Amino acid sequence: METLKAYFALTKPRIIELLLVAAIPAMLQAQRGVESVTDNFWLILSTIFGGWMGAAAAHTFNNVVDYEIDQKMQRTRARPLVRASISRRNAAIFAWVMLALSVFWLGVLAHSWLAAFFVILTNFFYVFVYTKFLKMRNSQNIVWGGLAGCMPAMVGWAVIRDNAPAGEPDKWWQAIVLFLIIFFWTPPHTWALAMKYKEDYRKAGVPMLPVVAPEVEVTRQIVWYTVGTLIVTFLIIPAASWIYLVAAVGSGAVFLWIAIALHRGVKQGEKVKPMRLFIYSNNYLSVLFIGLSIDAVLGWESIGSMLGWSTAWF
Repeated sequence: METLKAYFALTKPRIIELLLVAAIPAMLQAQRGVESVTDNFWLILSTIFGGWMGAAAAHTFNNVVDYEIDQKMQRTRARPLVRASISRRNAAIFAWVMLALSVFWLGVLAHSWLAAFFVILTNFFYVFVYTKFLKMRNSQNIVWGGLAGCMPAMVGWAVIRDNAPAGEPDKWWQAIVLFLIIFFWTPPHTWALAMKYKEDYRKAGVPMLPVVAPEVEVTRQIVWYTVGTLIVTFLIIPAASWIYLVAAVGSGAVFLWIAIALHRGVKQGEKVKPMRLFIYSNNYLSVLFIGLSIDAVLGWESIGSMLGWSTAWF
């Protein structure tokens, strides 16, 4: 049982929860309405499971590659490889098996080789581009490395669209918007955590922005990326109803207010609590995507349709 728990811990389940929060609304929005949910119910569950295996593979690969770094950081010393609960060799084998199963599952059972390709691309980018190259070389590592975390939206959209009736508009621009929401959200989320644990990152030699830049510069960039997040969330409003509109505006206003308060506190030399922003950023993404999910399931008339815009787009 302890060994099974260790393997499960390798997959970083808390992060996978956030990834699923991104994949589910993408699948629901790809075909709006209660009937679409019932028609695609098993396909949605299948995609969640296949996507989970792909994300588990990426996170396990990350544990293998970051083994030496994790030994130096207080925050990561409880990870299975650091505690020698599992060998690096066995962890690598587990990662490859999970990746192969994910690709097979999505390609054969979920009938979407495009989704399977996105999973392969995610693993390659997360392991080789971010973990092995950017992470130890660039203070903007998480900005571009965060692209891997944006892929669940593309995976979910690909599965539903690949199984949709022929001739139905794909509306891929909405998947790209969901992708960009996570892209802009990742830096404020991660840098807030890194502000809390910057000494950990410094000891490990990881040039996270809070390690190499003054706090006032870090929080300034946090504010601007938060603004970018809000702007991108508004782009999908025409494809949704007032439910998502309220969720996006309400939760976004609080997110921006907390980011600005953090920046103001740093400028004034106060003792700040960046973890407040980190914790809320998780809640923000959940509220935003749950709002979009409910909106998509109910399938009420979109704001774009109300304005008389083409249904081929909205």
